Amino acid sequence: MEMADPTVTIALSVLAGLLVVAAALLHAWQGWLALKRSELDRGIPRRDGGTRDPDRIPPEGAARIEIADLKERIRKLEAIANGVDL
Repeated sequence: MEMADPTVTIALSVLAGLLVVAAALLHAWQGWLALKRSELDRGIPRRDGGTRDPDRIPPEGAARIEIADLKERIRKLEAIANGVDL
């Protein structure tokens, strides 16, 4: 019985390893997509600040918006007090 050529053995090993890595990456991708779908279904805000349902803003998001509005008003009032035209 003759042994297989080492080049063929290495090529088949590399191919098997590549298939394992591709399967793991596909599984991870599907998990990430499932996570994003569940976030969209629950209305969790995206990184850009938007949500799936604009009427459904989480309380912490509404508080941040209100604080940002108050800071903007304070900045404008300070500019008016200092005599700066906006």
